[in-house]
Amino acid sequence: MKNFVKWTLAVICGIFIFNIIIFLISIGMIGSIAAAGSSQPVLPKSGVLYLDLSKLTIAEQSKESDIFSSIQGEKRTVIGLLDAVQALNSAAEDPSVQYLYFRSQNASIGMAEMEELRAALANFRKSGKAIISIMDSPTTASYYLASVSDKIYLTPYHGATYMLTGVSSQLIFVKDLLDKLGVNVQLIRHGKYKSAGEMFIRNSASPENLEQNQVMINSIWNAYATEIAESRGISVERLNEIIDNIELIFPEDFLEAGLVDEILSSDERKQKLADLAVVEKFDDIKFIPFTDYVSAKKEQSKLKQKIAIIYADGEIVDGNGKEEVAGGYFASQIEKVRADSTIKAVVFRVNSPGGSVMASEQIKEQIELLKKEKPVVASYGDYAASGGYWISNSCDKIYADKTTLTGSIGVFSMIPDFSGTLKDIAHVNVTTVNSNKHGDMLSVLRPLDEIEKAAMQASVEDVYTTFVNYVAEGRGLETEFVDSIAQGRVWAGSDAIGIGLVDEIGTLEDALHYAAALVNDGDPDLRAWKLVGYPKPQTAAEQIMSLLNKDSQAKSNALSGTAFESFGNAFLKWSEQVSETHDYMFARMPFEIVMR
Repeated sequence: MKNFVKWTLAVICGIFIFNIIIFLISIGMIGSIAAAGSSQPVLPKSGVLYLDLSKLTIAEQSKESDIFSSIQGEKRTVIGLLDAVQALNSAAEDPSVQYLYFRSQNASIGMAEMEELRAALANFRKSGKAIISIMDSPTTASYYLASVSDKIYLTPYHGATYMLTGVSSQLIFVKDLLDKLGVNVQLIRHGKYKSAGEMFIRNSASPENLEQNQVMINSIWNAYATEIAESRGISVERLNEIIDNIELIFPEDFLEAGLVDEILSSDERKQKLADLAVVEKFDDIKFIPFTDYVSAKKEQSKLKQKIAIIYADGEIVDGNGKEEVAGGYFASQIEKVRADSTIKAVVFRVNSPGGSVMASEQIKEQIELLKKEKPVVASYGDYAASGGYWISNSCDKIYADKTTLTGSIGVFSMIPDFSGTLKDIAHVNVTTVNSNKHGDMLSVLRPLDEIEKAAMQASVEDVYTTFVNYVAEGRGLETEFVDSIAQGRVWAGSDAIGIGLVDEIGTLEDALHYAAALVNDGDPDLRAWKLVGYPKPQTAAEQIMSLLNKDSQAKSNALSGTAFESFGNAFLKWSEQVSETHDYMFARMPFEIVMR
């Protein structure tokens, strides 16, 4: 008994001491982050702007610090897309900036954000200042960004990979695995293209799913290939021929194909940069780190008239949390914008593959109320699909990037049945006692019967009809036409404009200029406006508390970069939503695409 008490007290003391240590470490991290962020960088009177995408993340919004990546050892600064674009605009007119030294490898950036950043780099070039790119191991994504440059210099290293492969999407199907585990996923949906959940009920892609993926991938690649070919003075046909025949294996192949300007050793490229900066040697160059430049140029505006940017960035989920796009919390943020009389216009920046129908409805309700008082212009990022399109399709004007994935007008309900797992795998028997016939309908411990399936299908049909009607009304289209382009189909922005789902191909900055013109007698100049973002990004302290209190981020990151990434993340989010909220109705895009 004495030993039991002794060990019990030891465990309690250990837990207490552990929590104190964690608290002190957290306070120390917060303090160091605050100290780092409080000092204003000093820029040289003249120098070379240095943008290295391997050292920062371009996200929808700037963050105080990226705690998650710091813990994983990456230590990337998170810069919002708009902050990056506006810094490049300032640099174009800044006489202290000689030229831009650009490294695009190992970039952490979404497809549409990549497109918008490249457009900002192209605008920088129009000022007459050069962009010089140095590459050691080109990938499709890094080369697409670098191709905007005046000069691309390639440094050869043994063991590096020199290959462009285009864009690809991999679809994972796990029905055979689930069958072995005794799991029966009951998918109820409307839309022949609504393939979210298909991975759980099939062992290969449906013809409709293959069709939409091929069209979408072709549209995305065509957008990238056209810009690459134009910048490098070759035809799209020749670029595709080079890639299809795998003609790019060695550095010399890039030079021969006209995709780089010179092959330089490390010392040669340093001297080249020095010559361009009109100094004797590389060490004499005054470099201006891009993160410092963004910080220095980010002025605290004293203007009273505001344009708000509401960022719907992430999965749409139920609840009031600050992670992703939680329906209750996000609706309250829109209410706050509506109540602020100094905000004259709103840009609704959507970067979401969708999610919960109920949360989407909460957000849409508040957007409709906001529209009655202020113009609301939508700007689409990587995704504005399914629930992401639900919440934004009625905005006064919709801008999308060519590579934005949108549409996915459809709905599904997915209910797992683990009765086979329990009985045949775990050898567990379940006895149910109900007050009514269908009391255990959603218990996931038995399959749905025919009456229950019919009831769920009726709910799905009702939500789908509502979605189609919302789009028809919001976009001024006939319901029959919307139904014909809906059915859960995902469209690239370059295709969506031709069928009326978006109004114009353009960037977040384009949407802001349009919003300014709406409330300032046609004048699109943003200098008269203070831009304010909602919701406010999580502080370092909030990120730490989120990390300590919730492990979903760690689960998601553990799957990142693997062949099962889309499957694993989809399954985790679906199971978490079902277990925490008992919400079985989803308006979500079936996949996510990453350009390597």
